[in-house]
Amino acid sequence: MMRLLLIVTVLLCIAGVGVSSTAEQFKVDGKVLELDDSNLDAAISAFDYILVDFYAPWCGHCKRLAPQLDEAAPVLAELKKPIVIAKVNADKFTRLGTKYEIDGFPTLKLFIHGVPIEYYGPRKADLLVKYLKKFVAPDVSILDSDAAISDFLEAAGKYFPIYIGFGLNETVISDPAVKYKKKAWFAVAKDFSEDVMVLYDFDKVPALVILHPTYNQNSVFYGPFEDDFLGDFIKQNLLPPVVPINDETLKLLKDDERKIVLTIMEDVVEEKSQPLINLLKAAASANRDLVFAYVGVKQWEDFADTFEANKKTKLPKMVVWDGNEEYHLVIGSESLSDEDQGSQISRFLEGYREGRTEQKRVKGPSLMGFINSLIGIRSIYIIVFLVAVLMLIRSLGNDEEPPRVGTRNQVDHARSFEAETSEHRSGEKED
Repeated sequence: MMRLLLIVTVLLCIAGVGVSSTAEQFKVDGKVLELDDSNLDAAISAFDYILVDFYAPWCGHCKRLAPQLDEAAPVLAELKKPIVIAKVNADKFTRLGTKYEIDGFPTLKLFIHGVPIEYYGPRKADLLVKYLKKFVAPDVSILDSDAAISDFLEAAGKYFPIYIGFGLNETVISDPAVKYKKKAWFAVAKDFSEDVMVLYDFDKVPALVILHPTYNQNSVFYGPFEDDFLGDFIKQNLLPPVVPINDETLKLLKDDERKIVLTIMEDVVEEKSQPLINLLKAAASANRDLVFAYVGVKQWEDFADTFEANKKTKLPKMVVWDGNEEYHLVIGSESLSDEDQGSQISRFLEGYREGRTEQKRVKGPSLMGFINSLIGIRSIYIIVFLVAVLMLIRSLGNDEEPPRVGTRNQVDHARSFEAETSEHRSGEKED
């Protein structure tokens, strides 16, 4: 019994020393921690929230990011639930780069209770702070006035969809709020005026209003608020009703399993494109099993060309894309004319659902190909290095004997055989 107590006491002392040393090693003092392969894992374990910058000293983007992180670090350290910022020279500590799948610099990863997620948010200090506050906010915020709603929206910023329940109990949305905490803001308004109803375009309660500030798009859900209906609606509206295609939205689309109704226009910012975008929004609200998206040839010609759409094509062109390597043309609805585009979109969707389609393959990269085409500078350096090595070997081969491949004994044996063969041939010539 005494031996058992002694062992327990020793173990507790060791544990105490470990906790103490960890606390001493990592302090939340508002400074960016410089970590390496000896202590990164310990730091990730020590903090509930830690943003890690995987950088390379020679990277210009990394050098510009560093002062922004220095500025944001003390603000994030003062939060009720602190967020620590750290950096790792992943070009030097390559094992960490491999472990955390770093293929470009700088790469930011946010570790929440040890689980990493990619950071795609803004990189200016003030906006970075606003973005990261999402992860330590309450699952569901309670708003009790018009002013509280306004303050909540100001604090939420523009980088996540915002779900606000009007006339709803917070328990109704608490489960999806936990499930999608990393992807959206959630709140319920307990008290609000008619002005708010007009502002957010709902005319009765209960209502769930979804705001997409980045894209200036809103939606309203009046129920039913049972788990399945509500969960599907929230999941489908993590993206705006109509998604403009760009680098960031492609990354979001890869997580959505729905087919994508893609409309390819000449120029999305032209005034004549806006009525078509509005028609697509109306179609999206009635076809929530599909994602509606659009892209301009002028904005992203290479992407449009993968669907055989370019400046010589009759535009707008509509396709249904699987998000990867295949898409479908609807026979008889390959492009839209300027007249009555709403009816043409309806015929396109009807033709797709009835199977009047022609299957095609994208020309060039798939969705993942486009995402992966955003190749990191480190990969480019590796390719250049390998090409340089091959050229050097080739140039040396012009002046010296070709490089031998094999074990040392095999190479020596080959050289001896060639020497004997050469002597034999010389002897034959003399004879």
